[in-house]
Amino acid sequence: MGDLSGDGDSDEKPVHRVTIRPFELGKYEVTFAQWNACVDDGGCGGYRPRDRDWGQGNRPVINISWDDAQSFIGWLNGKTNGNYRLPTEAEWEYAARAGTTTQYSWGYSIGRNRANCNDCGSQWDDEQTAPVGSFEANAWGLHDMHGNVWEWVEDCWNDSYHDAPSDGTALTRGNCDLRMFRGGSWRARPVYLRSANRTVGARSYRSSARGFRLAQDE
Repeated sequence: MGDLSGDGDSDEKPVHRVTIRPFELGKYEVTFAQWNACVDDGGCGGYRPRDRDWGQGNRPVINISWDDAQSFIGWLNGKTNGNYRLPTEAEWEYAARAGTTTQYSWGYSIGRNRANCNDCGSQWDDEQTAPVGSFEANAWGLHDMHGNVWEWVEDCWNDSYHDAPSDGTALTRGNCDLRMFRGGSWRARPVYLRSANRTVGARSYRSSARGFRLAQDE
Protein backbone atom coordinates (compact mmCIF):
# COMPACT_ATOMS: atom_id res chain seq x y z
CA MET A 1 0.00 0.00 0.00
CA GLY A 2 1.22 3.49 -0.81
CA ASP A 3 3.42 5.25 -3.35
CA LEU A 4 4.68 2.28 -5.33
CA SER A 5 5.80 4.38 -8.30
CA GLY A 6 7.86 6.92 -6.37
CA ASP A 7 5.92 9.84 -7.84
CA GLY A 8 3.47 10.37 -4.98
CA ASP A 9 3.17 12.69 -2.02
CA SER A 10 4.74 12.32 1.42
CA ASP A 11 1.44 11.20 2.96
CA GLU A 12 1.52 8.12 0.69
CA LYS A 13 4.62 6.85 2.48
CA PRO A 14 6.06 4.67 3.77
CA VAL A 15 5.01 1.91 1.42
CA HIS A 16 3.92 -0.97 3.63
CA ARG A 17 2.41 -4.41 3.41
CA VAL A 18 -1.21 -4.88 4.50
CA THR A 19 -3.12 -8.14 4.86
CA ILE A 20 -6.73 -7.62 3.75
CA ARG A 21 -9.50 -9.67 5.28
CA PRO A 22 -12.32 -10.87 3.00
CA PHE A 23 -14.90 -8.16 2.31
CA GLU A 24 -17.27 -7.05 -0.41
CA LEU A 25 -17.38 -3.66 -2.12
CA GLY A 26 -20.13 -2.00 -4.11
CA LYS A 27 -19.80 -2.41 -7.86
CA TYR A 28 -20.88 1.22 -8.25
CA GLU A 29 -20.90 4.41 -6.24
CA VAL A 30 -24.12 4.95 -4.27
CA THR A 31 -26.63 6.65 -6.56
CA PHE A 32 -29.27 9.32 -6.15
CA ALA A 33 -31.93 6.63 -6.58
CA GLN A 34 -30.55 4.73 -3.59
CA TRP A 35 -30.21 7.88 -1.50
CA ASN A 36 -33.76 8.97 -2.33
CA ALA A 37 -35.06 5.58 -1.20
CA CYS A 38 -33.60 6.37 2.22
CA VAL A 39 -35.23 9.80 2.37
CA ASP A 40 -38.57 8.48 1.08
CA ASP A 41 -38.49 5.91 3.89
CA GLY A 42 -37.98 8.61 6.52
CA GLY A 43 -34.22 8.17 6.85
CA CYS A 44 -31.08 10.21 6.10
CA GLY A 45 -32.41 13.13 8.11
CA GLY A 46 -34.73 14.00 5.26
CA TYR A 47 -31.76 15.55 3.45
CA ARG A 48 -32.10 15.76 -0.33
CA PRO A 49 -28.78 16.77 -1.91
CA ARG A 50 -28.71 19.19 -4.83
CA ASP A 51 -27.88 17.62 -8.17
CA ARG A 52 -26.85 20.85 -9.98
CA ASP A 53 -29.47 20.02 -12.63
CA TRP A 54 -27.34 17.13 -13.90
CA GLY A 55 -30.05 14.59 -13.13
CA GLN A 56 -30.44 11.95 -10.45
CA GLY A 57 -31.43 8.31 -10.94
CA ASN A 58 -28.28 6.31 -11.62
CA ARG A 59 -25.86 9.21 -11.24
CA PRO A 60 -23.71 9.06 -8.10
CA VAL A 61 -25.22 10.98 -5.24
CA ILE A 62 -23.25 14.17 -4.59
CA ASN A 63 -23.09 16.89 -1.93
CA ILE A 64 -22.65 14.14 0.65
CA SER A 65 -20.52 14.56 3.76
CA TRP A 66 -18.86 11.74 5.69
CA ASP A 67 -21.56 12.16 8.33
CA ASP A 68 -24.28 11.98 5.67
CA ALA A 69 -22.82 8.70 4.41
CA GLN A 70 -22.94 7.31 7.94
CA SER A 71 -26.60 8.32 8.16
CA PHE A 72 -27.39 6.37 5.00
CA ILE A 73 -25.47 3.36 6.28
CA GLY A 74 -27.38 3.44 9.56
CA TRP A 75 -30.69 3.46 7.69
CA LEU A 76 -29.64 0.66 5.34
CA ASN A 77 -28.40 -1.57 8.15
CA GLY A 78 -31.64 -0.98 10.01
CA LYS A 79 -33.60 -2.19 7.00
CA THR A 80 -31.38 -5.13 6.06
CA ASN A 81 -29.17 -6.13 9.01
CA GLY A 82 -26.52 -6.18 6.30
CA ASN A 83 -23.57 -4.78 8.28
CA TYR A 84 -22.81 -2.25 5.55
CA ARG A 85 -20.10 0.36 6.18
CA LEU A 86 -17.59 2.59 4.47
CA PRO A 87 -14.48 0.83 3.23
CA THR A 88 -11.23 1.44 5.03
CA GLU A 89 -8.44 3.23 3.19
CA ALA A 90 -6.52 -0.01 2.84
CA GLU A 91 -9.54 -1.87 1.47
CA TRP A 92 -10.27 0.94 -0.96
CA GLU A 93 -6.74 1.02 -2.36
CA TYR A 94 -6.62 -2.76 -2.59
CA ALA A 95 -9.87 -2.75 -4.59
CA ALA A 96 -8.81 0.17 -6.80
CA ARG A 97 -5.56 -1.56 -7.70
CA ALA A 98 -7.35 -4.84 -8.49
CA GLY A 99 -4.08 -6.73 -8.39
CA THR A 100 -1.98 -4.08 -10.13
CA THR A 101 1.01 -2.03 -8.99
CA THR A 102 0.64 0.75 -11.59
CA GLN A 103 -0.66 4.26 -10.97
CA TYR A 104 -4.08 3.36 -12.37
CA SER A 105 -5.63 -0.08 -12.59
CA TRP A 106 -5.04 -0.05 -16.37
CA GLY A 107 -1.45 1.26 -16.38
CA TYR A 108 0.76 4.29 -15.79
CA SER A 109 -1.06 6.71 -18.11
CA ILE A 110 -4.58 8.07 -17.66
CA GLY A 111 -5.35 7.22 -21.29
CA ARG A 112 -8.48 8.48 -23.03
CA ASN A 113 -12.09 7.90 -22.05
CA ARG A 114 -11.28 5.44 -19.26
CA ALA A 115 -12.65 7.67 -16.49
CA ASN A 116 -14.35 10.99 -15.78
CA CYS A 117 -11.94 13.71 -14.65
CA ASN A 118 -10.39 16.98 -15.75
CA ASP A 119 -8.55 15.81 -18.90
CA CYS A 120 -9.60 12.17 -18.98
CA GLY A 121 -11.01 12.44 -22.51
CA SER A 122 -14.65 11.71 -21.65
CA GLN A 123 -17.78 13.64 -22.59
CA TRP A 124 -18.30 14.62 -18.94
CA ASP A 125 -14.76 15.88 -18.20
CA ASP A 126 -14.64 18.84 -15.81
CA GLU A 127 -18.36 19.42 -16.40
CA GLN A 128 -20.44 16.98 -14.37
CA THR A 129 -20.76 13.46 -13.03
CA ALA A 130 -21.35 10.49 -15.33
CA PRO A 131 -23.99 7.81 -14.72
CA VAL A 132 -22.43 4.98 -12.74
CA GLY A 133 -20.99 2.23 -14.90
CA SER A 134 -20.29 4.51 -17.87
CA PHE A 135 -16.69 3.26 -18.07
CA GLU A 136 -15.16 -0.18 -18.21
CA ALA A 137 -14.83 -1.96 -14.88
CA ASN A 138 -11.47 -2.90 -13.42
CA ALA A 139 -10.29 -6.51 -13.31
CA TRP A 140 -12.41 -7.15 -10.23
CA GLY A 141 -15.63 -5.80 -11.72
CA LEU A 142 -15.64 -2.43 -9.96
CA HIS A 143 -16.59 0.74 -11.83
CA ASP A 144 -15.41 4.33 -11.29
CA MET A 145 -12.71 3.59 -8.75
CA HIS A 146 -10.82 6.31 -10.62
CA GLY A 147 -12.75 9.54 -11.16
CA ASN A 148 -16.43 10.54 -11.24
CA VAL A 149 -16.76 11.39 -7.52
CA TRP A 150 -14.37 11.31 -4.60
CA GLU A 151 -15.34 8.46 -2.27
CA TRP A 152 -15.33 8.81 1.50
CA VAL A 153 -13.57 6.07 3.48
CA GLU A 154 -13.66 5.34 7.17
CA ASP A 155 -10.20 6.50 8.28
CA CYS A 156 -9.19 9.55 10.28
CA TRP A 157 -6.52 11.87 8.90
CA ASN A 158 -2.87 11.12 9.54
CA ASP A 159 -0.12 12.67 7.47
CA SER A 160 1.76 9.44 6.78
CA TYR A 161 1.48 5.67 7.07
CA HIS A 162 3.76 5.47 10.10
CA ASP A 163 2.03 3.17 12.59
CA ALA A 164 -0.81 2.44 10.13
CA PRO A 165 -2.65 -0.84 10.77
CA SER A 166 -1.25 -3.83 8.90
CA ASP A 167 -4.51 -5.80 8.99
CA GLY A 168 -6.61 -3.59 6.70
CA THR A 169 -8.67 -2.00 9.46
CA ALA A 170 -9.37 1.74 9.59
CA LEU A 171 -6.96 4.13 11.26
CA THR A 172 -9.22 5.64 13.93
CA ARG A 173 -6.72 7.81 15.76
CA GLY A 174 -5.32 11.14 14.67
CA ASN A 175 -7.57 14.01 13.60
CA CYS A 176 -10.99 12.39 13.31
CA ASP A 177 -12.75 15.66 12.52
CA LEU A 178 -11.00 15.17 9.18
CA ARG A 179 -11.68 12.03 7.15
CA MET A 180 -10.10 10.54 4.07
CA PHE A 181 -11.58 10.32 0.61
CA ARG A 182 -10.19 8.59 -2.43
CA GLY A 183 -10.28 8.20 -6.19
CA GLY A 184 -10.54 11.65 -7.72
CA SER A 185 -13.57 13.22 -9.34
CA TRP A 186 -15.06 14.70 -12.50
CA ARG A 187 -13.16 17.94 -11.87
CA ALA A 188 -9.89 16.53 -10.49
CA ARG A 189 -6.70 16.32 -12.53
CA PRO A 190 -5.47 12.81 -13.41
CA VAL A 191 -2.73 12.86 -10.75
CA TYR A 192 -5.45 12.78 -8.10
CA LEU A 193 -7.00 9.65 -9.62
CA ARG A 194 -3.94 7.50 -8.86
CA SER A 195 -4.66 4.38 -6.78
CA ALA A 196 -2.30 5.59 -4.05
CA ASN A 197 -3.49 9.20 -3.86
CA ARG A 198 -4.93 10.32 -0.52
CA THR A 199 -7.06 13.40 0.10
CA VAL A 200 -8.57 14.72 3.31
CA GLY A 201 -11.56 16.87 4.20
CA ALA A 202 -13.77 17.94 7.08
CA ARG A 203 -16.22 15.16 7.89
CA SER A 204 -19.15 17.61 7.70
CA TYR A 205 -18.21 19.14 4.33
CA ARG A 206 -20.45 18.65 1.31
CA SER A 207 -19.29 19.04 -2.29
CA SER A 208 -20.59 18.33 -5.79
CA ALA A 209 -17.47 16.21 -6.28
CA ARG A 210 -17.93 13.89 -3.25
CA GLY A 211 -19.95 10.74 -2.79
CA PHE A 212 -19.33 7.27 -1.41
CA ARG A 213 -19.38 3.53 -2.01
CA LEU A 214 -20.47 0.78 0.35
CA ALA A 215 -18.40 -2.02 1.82
CA GLN A 216 -19.67 -5.10 3.63
CA ASP A 217 -18.01 -7.85 5.63
CA GLU A 218 -18.37 -11.32 4.17
